[in-house]
Amino acid sequence: MNLTRLMVLGTLQRHGPQHGHQIRRIAEVTNVSDWGGVSVGALYRDLRVMEGEGLVSAIRTERVGRRPARTVYEITDLGRLELSMLREQAITGVHYGTDPLGVALTFSGTGGDRAQLARWLKNRRDLIALLGGQLRAEREDLLAKGHMTQLEAAAMRRGELRVEAEIRWHDEFAPILAGLPDDEDHEDGAAPAGQEVAVQEQEQEEEGRKDADD
Repeated sequence: MNLTRLMVLGTLQRHGPQHGHQIRRIAEVTNVSDWGGVSVGALYRDLRVMEGEGLVSAIRTERVGRRPARTVYEITDLGRLELSMLREQAITGVHYGTDPLGVALTFSGTGGDRAQLARWLKNRRDLIALLGGQLRAEREDLLAKGHMTQLEAAAMRRGELRVEAEIRWHDEFAPILAGLPDDEDHEDGAAPAGQEVAVQEQEQEEEGRKDADD
């Protein structure tokens, strides 16, 4: 799903005609690139692409002083239909992103150096906590200044809750990591027993299907 497109079309629908710089400023003020996955750097390119697709239309050009001329866009009927479909996908769907940390822990374990893994995880936790604090402070500041509605603040709060959940996982996992027996490292290169069983079962199923086909 193109979240940048969803953000741009939604902004034009709610706030009326805007030029690219205005939309970019809204994205920067709300920090949507951090919590919403919107690519701020792609806004101007996406506007031109959407204009070519008939989702937005350029209605005039504005110039203030010696600043470059800026094209003002409005959403079209086709853009409203696209927005409706994007909103439904975003709101009704359950979306999970990739999980590099989960892949690393599942397939490489402690990497044979539990102390190093513990340091890396602590640094990661501290960084997440810092970013979460910044996100909360920014939301509260924008809300207090009247730059954000209660609805927008509630959406931003979801990002804070994700951060808090990630911090709780780190706090739960730290003692688990410290208490793992030495053989959990799999330093001999052998796969974990659970993975071996799963692979064997899958191989048996594939052989059974081949026999059935024959």
